Amino acid sequence: MPNIDAGNLRNVALLSHSGAGKTSLCEALLFNTKAINRIGRVEDGNTVSDYEPEEVKRGGSIQTTLISCSWDRYKVNFLDTPGYDDFFGEVVGALRVVESATILLPAPSGVDVGTERSWSQSEEMGLPRVLLVNKMDRENASFARTVADIQGTFGNQCVPFQLPIGDAQDFKGIVSVVHPPADIPAEVAGDFEMARERLIEAVAEADDELADKYLEGEELTDEEIINGARSAILAGALVPILASSATQNIGVEEYLEFVREFLPSPLEGMVPDMKNANGESVECEVDAGAPLASFVFKTTADPFVGKLSLFRVYRGTFKSNSEVWNSNRNQSERIGQLYLPRGKSQENISEVVAGDMGAIGKLGVTVTSDTLCARESQVTFDPIEFPRGYYSVAVAPATKADLDKMSTSLARIVEEDPSLRYSRDADTGDSLLTGLGDAQIEVAIERIKRKFGADLLLRMPKVAYRETITRVINTEYRHKKQSGGHGQYGHVLLRLEPMDRDNGFEFGSEIVGGRVPREYIPAVEKGVVKSMEEGILAGFPVVDLKTVIYDGSYHDVDSSGMSFEIAGSQAFKKGMADASPILLEPIVKLTVNVPEAYTGEVMSDLNGKRGRILGMNPGDRYTVVEAEVPLAEVQRYAQDMRSLTQGRGSYRLEFDHYEPVPANIEQRVIEETKRLKEEERV
Repeated sequence: MPNIDAGNLRNVALLSHSGAGKTSLCEALLFNTKAINRIGRVEDGNTVSDYEPEEVKRGGSIQTTLISCSWDRYKVNFLDTPGYDDFFGEVVGALRVVESATILLPAPSGVDVGTERSWSQSEEMGLPRVLLVNKMDRENASFARTVADIQGTFGNQCVPFQLPIGDAQDFKGIVSVVHPPADIPAEVAGDFEMARERLIEAVAEADDELADKYLEGEELTDEEIINGARSAILAGALVPILASSATQNIGVEEYLEFVREFLPSPLEGMVPDMKNANGESVECEVDAGAPLASFVFKTTADPFVGKLSLFRVYRGTFKSNSEVWNSNRNQSERIGQLYLPRGKSQENISEVVAGDMGAIGKLGVTVTSDTLCARESQVTFDPIEFPRGYYSVAVAPATKADLDKMSTSLARIVEEDPSLRYSRDADTGDSLLTGLGDAQIEVAIERIKRKFGADLLLRMPKVAYRETITRVINTEYRHKKQSGGHGQYGHVLLRLEPMDRDNGFEFGSEIVGGRVPREYIPAVEKGVVKSMEEGILAGFPVVDLKTVIYDGSYHDVDSSGMSFEIAGSQAFKKGMADASPILLEPIVKLTVNVPEAYTGEVMSDLNGKRGRILGMNPGDRYTVVEAEVPLAEVQRYAQDMRSLTQGRGSYRLEFDHYEPVPANIEQRVIEETKRLKEEERV
């Protein structure tokens, strides 16, 4: 494939709610540009972009796929992104390396949560947007109703650039409003004049010079309308609405032509901030002859090929069989063959020029968000800020054979999807995989089994409860053992005192007159500390108490450090049982961002979860609710939030403090903990 001039390149992210037809659109685009000779179907599992077994099984995208369409002297790199919330990290990565976004929405249902999310994310990134009303051939499809829904949700800057000829089963084509045909079909004649007038108004509103001309009653020329529309789209002041049926391949060629004519090239899009080796911002000029500056936006782990890294070149030319510098790792990377991915297969290419995208396999140290550049002209791009998830599962190997593979495979899968995190909870001993939701975790585990042969079991993570005391108690223990020769003797009197929350542990001595020799007192403390590792209610660590040794006795011959360690341990255990012990549970600070319409449901749900509402901060369309909630109640809050807000809410949580478990719940926790321990022994 010959290199394309940067002015003839387009990089476009395809966004939508799940099931709006992005993958089917890609099939039609590839077919129309003769990259494939037949159109695959999502239902048949034979599409180019949904090629992973997990995607075929679910009938939808779970990762971003690069789809390149070339014709004449033009090339468009489409990034087909997942529509399901759990894979939103893929969307964030894709939006980082494109100049524009197309948001698909199904004509039968109109604007949904995925449309709103895609719009917000594109707007936040400052990207020009296009709205493509797809599935126009489906039952209940209505272009007029969908346009009204779009304008009611996003504003009147959203303007039809096309009109469909018929709706639902009568849909048979489209008419361009921006390029009026010589003969306008009778079915749309009435609507066309209104649509054309609205388009001209919108173009004039976005340009002062055209506005003056329009208000003075002068007609705008076709060239002025087209150029004005293009400028307004690039500025985000105008959002075109198009129509299509991807599965019927109607409106797809016109969409591709629209992308070529109206969406920005790499020469016109926003250039990311680039810093030199001294951390100073430098200009990133889109020039194929300049020193290389490229950015890795996605990594795919493969047990046979190794890593496959997708990258975008911002400056210079990336060549096969060369050497580049990873400025994030300060290491050189040997480059072998470059590829242009096409689903499961790859086309070998010799180079990738500024503005274009490609892939490289088997890089040694490079991961997502790394910059690959020329060593003599080192630069770095800011990393992608992936969304942080709070949905955790405990992961364990199914067999001993899986134990060795577990850590390696989890590390590889996290490298592939940076919105996943792998960690170990020091308090509970659980190995945790944390992400945006249950579907993302399930897919990761399926991939680990398929790619790395590790069978992993999932369960709810343990909650790191604590134990403490609620009253002062005096306790005594005498350790005396005679077994021929030297015996064992240690005698201590301890006072256990509760401390304020989160004050940990304190040990003190009030021994006078040498009742217990000074050298044995550290041994008593050691015995107490060891016993604190497991409390007496359910075996949780003991916190927030002070232990004081105030008396005791010893034997000249039989006493030893070990004897006093045992005496201290046993005295502590005895005292704990008598000091009215209680369970403490972790309390998290929960911050929920929720549309106003769902605030009541969220508040009610939090009250049912033993939450304490700390405050509410109403915004334009969203309300921020802050609350303190027991961790045990919100371990599956990702699912609850999706259900409560129809996927429109978001949240974050962080550990805050420990509080006593209510008495009616405490017994249940103790019994459940003991049951789990019994099962683990078996």
